[in-house]
Amino acid sequence: MKKIFLVVLLFAAVISAQERNKLVTDEKSDKPMLIGLCDRTAFADTNFAWWFNSEFDNYKPDSVTILNLAGKLKDVKITIVMGSWCSDSKREVPRFFKLLDKTGFDENNLTLYCVDRKKSTPGNETANLDIKLVPTFIFYNDSTELGRIIETPKETLEKDLLNIVAAVK
Repeated sequence: MKKIFLVVLLFAAVISAQERNKLVTDEKSDKPMLIGLCDRTAFADTNFAWWFNSEFDNYKPDSVTILNLAGKLKDVKITIVMGSWCSDSKREVPRFFKLLDKTGFDENNLTLYCVDRKKSTPGNETANLDIKLVPTFIFYNDSTELGRIIETPKETLEKDLLNIVAAVK
């Protein structure tokens, strides 16, 4: 009886687990597009690695700002909403990951959603986030939104992020 219960429980867990890094075909360009909940490993796919790795490798964040950021991100959770079809997302998201790497940010505190051209996901996870432009980086402390970087930074990603999390203790 215990074995049957464990099998049913495992099966239910597998069924309820959301698919990550889902690829679909972009109707406008007829190219692969990421959709829904994703993680960084999605960008290892050859369809995305060429732009992701180039931007990641070439971005040089300001080292002084990085030092000031490092201790302030411990209690911050980040949601990124991007489009793998969007030129701004292709530029800013790899740069943002480099910034996170440099600060030692724990990626367990990061949620990444890839949206279609209507700025939606199959599970409507971003419906309540008021996404108008991508990429949108949303920063939280507990459940309180601290601020956003929308489409492009005002100064630089790291300076804008420091301004947003400056009040976090």
